[in-house]
Amino acid sequence: MNEDNAVTDDMKRQAAMFYNSTERERIREYGGETSWRFWRKRRLVVALLAFFGFFNVYALRVNLSVAVVAMTEPMEKVLDNGTIVYVPEFDWSSQTKGLVLSSFFYGYIITQLPGGWLAAKIGGNRMFAIGVGATSLMTLFTPPLAHTSTALLIAVRVVEGLFEGVTYPCIHAVWSRWAPSDERARLATFAFSGSYVGTVVSMPICSLLAHYTGWPGIFYVFGIMGLVWTTIWWLVVKDSPEKDPHITAAELKYIQDSRGTQAVEGSKIRHPWRAMLTSGPVWAIVMAHFSENWGFYTLLTFLPTFMQDVFKFETSQTGWLSAVPYLAMAIVLQVAGHMADWLLRMGVMTRSNIRKLFNCGAFLSQTIFMVAAAYATSVVGCIVCLTIAVGLGGFAWSGFSVNHLDIAPPHASVLMGLSNTIATLPGIVSPPLAGSIVTDKTAEQWRIVFFISSAIYLVGAIIYYIFCSAEQQPWVVEFDNDPSFDTDAASVTTTRGYDNKALDHNSEM
Repeated sequence: MNEDNAVTDDMKRQAAMFYNSTERERIREYGGETSWRFWRKRRLVVALLAFFGFFNVYALRVNLSVAVVAMTEPMEKVLDNGTIVYVPEFDWSSQTKGLVLSSFFYGYIITQLPGGWLAAKIGGNRMFAIGVGATSLMTLFTPPLAHTSTALLIAVRVVEGLFEGVTYPCIHAVWSRWAPSDERARLATFAFSGSYVGTVVSMPICSLLAHYTGWPGIFYVFGIMGLVWTTIWWLVVKDSPEKDPHITAAELKYIQDSRGTQAVEGSKIRHPWRAMLTSGPVWAIVMAHFSENWGFYTLLTFLPTFMQDVFKFETSQTGWLSAVPYLAMAIVLQVAGHMADWLLRMGVMTRSNIRKLFNCGAFLSQTIFMVAAAYATSVVGCIVCLTIAVGLGGFAWSGFSVNHLDIAPPHASVLMGLSNTIATLPGIVSPPLAGSIVTDKTAEQWRIVFFISSAIYLVGAIIYYIFCSAEQQPWVVEFDNDPSFDTDAASVTTTRGYDNKALDHNSEM
């Protein structure tokens, strides 16, 4: 009898050892520690396509910043009497130019919250595609409408903003389903880095297109690129891993074990609006998002003009130099995302302290280097300071931009909609403000613009440090009394198991 028990215990130990080794191998393979074949992991395919999605989002947004320089640049014109004069194609004042550049954000601010709400209801993947696709289509109509009237140019930019406004809230709806909890920073920041790569690539390309094809070519090229991406995303990316027929059983289980299985359909999600709008951690995110966007939008919109005014650079040169800071941001985002997740996995710091360190450290550094850029006397010194200032913003994005998923995963798309609504105000306010300040195009006037950005970074750092939290908030649990709600996985679990047919198919292989 004792021998039978000993044999049974030995078999159990062997089975346990086999299971543990298999489980460790599964985690290494699908947790991303050793496998280099990223295309076998569907969540990485989603991240890669999201990267190119944000590439298009910012290429479509930034194109006018470079095009407007060419549109208002004096051009040679021969009068009927043979006299040669130099007049701009669009003779706009600095105030009119500021209005044209900011018009995009009047539409962009309106659809942030509705976009987040719709993404939670019908799926972030579809809303993301609609946002980018419609913006791309409107971009193709920009040149003829601009030639017709300035009012129509402003109107089409407002419409573009309406559609593009849903993109950031929608991607958080995607990550709430696709991102394992310990990969949020790296997946989200990798996707967001597409924004800055799009800026880096599109600015010099816009300059070249303006020089060789005329400024209308800028809008035609990037509009077509956006429509091509939209088609690919629509066909490949599903609303959740449970609905992806190509995902493996092991990866699906890895994602579900980390973030919890989804039992509540989007149409049944209830958002605790009062609790969200009175939450200190929510408003810490909002202020941080606002601060980062103020500096970013100011430079994104006016850096080519600043380079032309202060350092007398031509249109073809401003695009290349203006892209350098965003190249730094794209690189830093990759490092920051992996570093934040590594610190979390190693248990070096709490999740909340990691978010504070990355966000506040970045803001304080940006405050210093924006002031230094304001006093730079050479183009090299100015570009170096601005590159460091913008690049360090990559660390901030590993703080506040994934914080929505930390505190309330089921409501992350709506919270991103809220924070991005407030964070869009800089895009509306800063261009006209800068235009009213920089009336004589002097370095002293541009210095005031940089001072304002520095002060806002400093205030954002203080508020975020005081109120930030990366722990799931109590009101996330309170909104649904279902006893199967899993607070550790920050999602809803079900006892029905996994119903994706890919599980049965892959488990046989």
